[in-house]
Amino acid sequence: MEAIKEIADRCNVQVVEDAAHALGAEYNINGEWYKVGACAHSTIATFSFHPVKHITTGEGGMILLNDKELEERTCRIRMHGVSLDIRKRVNKESIWLYEMVDLGFNYRITDFQCALGISQLKKLSSFLKRRREIAEKYLIAFQDMEEITLPNALSLQMTTVRHAWHLYVIQLHLEKLKGNREEIYFALRAENIWPQIHYIPVHLHPYYQERLKYRKGDFPVAEAFYERVISLPLYPRMGDQDVEDVIGGVKKVVNYYRKR
Repeated sequence: MEAIKEIADRCNVQVVEDAAHALGAEYNINGEWYKVGACAHSTIATFSFHPVKHITTGEGGMILLNDKELEERTCRIRMHGVSLDIRKRVNKESIWLYEMVDLGFNYRITDFQCALGISQLKKLSSFLKRRREIAEKYLIAFQDMEEITLPNALSLQMTTVRHAWHLYVIQLHLEKLKGNREEIYFALRAENIWPQIHYIPVHLHPYYQERLKYRKGDFPVAEAFYERVISLPLYPRMGDQDVEDVIGGVKKVVNYYRKR
């Protein structure tokens, strides 16, 4: 983030952090810890509260900013572009006054969703703790398997990053395996493990191919990565036996498909 901010400052552009997967994550620069979303090296940070994220409001999200003027405009845009500042400029009897000063929409989250989110925030530390415990178990179990590559944050004891572990994505070394990713995916399903694939590259979706004329092969690195990734189950309510079942299933499937 520090390097990105330096580039942005040189180019006179703003930094917007997509922190949808990173609630609770932290990074260290020169001995000082920064929470993702604190906007220490960005102007805006956005979070998602979709049901599968670290905490949920059912749907919706949150924007954090470090710019007062931009904050005021964001609040207007999320409320039909309406400003209530006129109330400050007239007498107290005119509390019903409002003005539409921007083109905005109804992007307001509901009060009862906010109440749910606040209650979820109280549980965030325990959710993060459990996610990190599960990630550590996966690390220990899979670190010596040559057929897969683990996430880059190879240890939870790293001195520069405290990972939030929304996803645990492994990469398959298909050249060392007899099957392709799809075969291994369904083999894991047969072991009662429900992995996911994150994510289909944007340029392969019909909208971008039909409207913007992108084609397979335009971004070979993204495509090569996509073809070998599988996300393993990871969520706070997983019990230790659930984690062991995933570990055992992955080892069984990889061993079966391993090239002799």
